[in-house]
Amino acid sequence: MISLDRLGIFIAIVDAGSLTAAAAVLGQSKAVVSFNLKQLEAELGVSLLTRSTRSLALTDVGRRFYEDCQRVLSEVHGAIETARQGQQGLRGTLRLTTTVEYGSRTVIPALIAFAAAHPQLQIQHSSSSSHEDLISGRYDLAIRMGSLNDSSYRAALIEPYAIWPVASPAYLASLPAKGIASLDELQRARWLAHSRLSTPLRWDVQTQDGPAAFAVQDDAAIHSDSASALLGFALGGCGVALLPQWLVEGEVRAGRLRRLLPDVVFPQQGVYAVYPNTQHIAEKVRAFIDFLRAFVGAPD
Repeated sequence: MISLDRLGIFIAIVDAGSLTAAAAVLGQSKAVVSFNLKQLEAELGVSLLTRSTRSLALTDVGRRFYEDCQRVLSEVHGAIETARQGQQGLRGTLRLTTTVEYGSRTVIPALIAFAAAHPQLQIQHSSSSSHEDLISGRYDLAIRMGSLNDSSYRAALIEPYAIWPVASPAYLASLPAKGIASLDELQRARWLAHSRLSTPLRWDVQTQDGPAAFAVQDDAAIHSDSASALLGFALGGCGVALLPQWLVEGEVRAGRLRRLLPDVVFPQQGVYAVYPNTQHIAEKVRAFIDFLRAFVGAPD
């Protein structure tokens, strides 16, 4: 029977990039790490790594085995944590990643309350505009926005939200008509686009006359991977941005932005808790998802 410890050593070698670096991470000698790698390959009857004097590289079999090992160890650790926490409460570390905007607005306040309720649980939070890979990044979960396309993860809806096209009074005053009064004019506007979206300038919208296909005529004047950056560009009079209601409604109320064509409804989006598709969901992950949904007032 193959030892789980050997699987962990193999993952450490791949992540560290060398036997020497893996030995330092694991607190073991290079000889012990090398022996366990050789034994693992012998037990499997395959070569997992190709070796040169300066580097290691995964074989095709090794790459698939590495991904499988990550899933297996994640499930094992999750099952162990769930068993322990059933008697001891939430312990260990909860590692999660969020967008900067929703993280600061909602997740961090929720984490403050969650940490106070579970003082033996350590929190590691990361803010990023990019979609981190949960397995390689060793995250327990991510809070993601919009529409989900990655079926390799599980997801739980935290709350839905609307998206609004907005622009500054200065930008609207610069237009020949001194504003935007129709869907056609909105399609011909100067747009600011979110670069992480596959089709940031094409949407199926709902109008008073029924469904309609919305497509911006020209390419976006500015692209950014950050909603807060697009908000800044919109406030600066650079054009029209399509942004979450929760991010812009304060600016609209203050008059710094105007919501365009409120009778046109863009597709509803969602805030999702995304986590690895493993058989055992760690109790700390399940507990925080339930806590965050209750925190934002999401219905059951």
